[in-house]
Amino acid sequence: MPPLARADLLEDLRTHAFALGRAPGAPRIGAEVELIPVAADTGAQVPIVSADALSTLPLLRRFGVRHGWTEQPSPYGVPQWTLPDGGLISYEPGGQIELSAAAFPTATALLRALRATVLPLTAFMRDAGIELLSVGVEPRGGLEDVDLQLPGARYVRLTNFLRDIGTGGERMMRQTAAMQVSVDLGAEPLLAWRVLNAMAPYVTAIFASSPVYRGEPTGHRSYRARIWRELDGGRTGCFPCADPVAEYLDFALAAPALLLGDGAHWRPFAEWNAEGCAGPDEWRAHLTTLFPEIRPKGFAEVRSADAVAPEWYAAPLVLLAGILYHAPTLRAAADRLGAPDPALLHPAGRDALADPAIAAVAGDLARLAMEGAAALPGFFSADDLDEAAAFFARYTFRARSPADDALDALPSPEPAVCHAAD
Repeated sequence: MPPLARADLLEDLRTHAFALGRAPGAPRIGAEVELIPVAADTGAQVPIVSADALSTLPLLRRFGVRHGWTEQPSPYGVPQWTLPDGGLISYEPGGQIELSAAAFPTATALLRALRATVLPLTAFMRDAGIELLSVGVEPRGGLEDVDLQLPGARYVRLTNFLRDIGTGGERMMRQTAAMQVSVDLGAEPLLAWRVLNAMAPYVTAIFASSPVYRGEPTGHRSYRARIWRELDGGRTGCFPCADPVAEYLDFALAAPALLLGDGAHWRPFAEWNAEGCAGPDEWRAHLTTLFPEIRPKGFAEVRSADAVAPEWYAAPLVLLAGILYHAPTLRAAADRLGAPDPALLHPAGRDALADPAIAAVAGDLARLAMEGAAALPGFFSADDLDEAAAFFARYTFRARSPADDALDALPSPEPAVCHAAD
């Protein structure tokens, strides 16, 4: 087949990924929350299926029947479930449980849907001896303790790719968890895209919750973010946004095409395309294998936050919608942030709000977001705004993140004992 023309790929991204030229409708918001199941007695990550040990699949099936879920096969060799409200429960490669909520016209409706599933599921699993952790990385075990749980071709190929580039990225697949928020790009999509890419490091810092791995402090408030920085392989990061659509096209073309060929040689998509081995379907599938901090999908999928505890779900929604969905706040945030700085992702994950410069901008963003969210009629309830305000007061305005709570909870090292000489 003839190669896909650059002009056609640019137009495809403009139309479908960045939604340029689309008349903006009433804003909607969605979210995906990931939960890491661990045994309550040992802290070990729990598999999907086990013949002789605790596992999550039988329990999810039982819970789903009680709550009207519809089970169906997934492309990855294990079931998934459609919820009555349109959400989806599925598995991640290490057995993490993911709730992908439907998009809702208000944040309040989204929060209600998330909690209506997560809270009773958490209680049900706890009664069965499983804790569902809302943290960025499983804190007790190592990668060798968690086998790949999804046998489908996509994740087998991704595993092989990550092994071949040798960065330890399998931890990302099997031991990390995030809260991803999906927001519309609105009437000024390129400005919204630039602001979101500039915000990405601050979102990481504000919601960092994963400073512990193998039971020890890692030196990174978000060890999940550190794992993503190590992953590289040409498919992560954020963008300077000088020419957003062209930048994203170059990023996608340069990324190795995981779903093409026999996997023996990880060649960029551009090479496969030049040889006439890729059509529109292969292009669209390739885009799903890219994992930047902000992923354009006709809306923006914000992927920068560690998993967030259910009692704080309102905070990331307020932070993002409060800035994006109120035009004066969007412009004020753009002025405060300036151009996106991809290099800032490293200190944001390592130091989070312990970095004074990051903390100062994060605090300003939280204030702007609260103002913007309060100006969105009916989008957030008073309780939602109070919850977000409580989070920012407890953490952001004190230059703390949830990671600091986890570090504070670690046992203090035993003091050294000095013995006097005989």
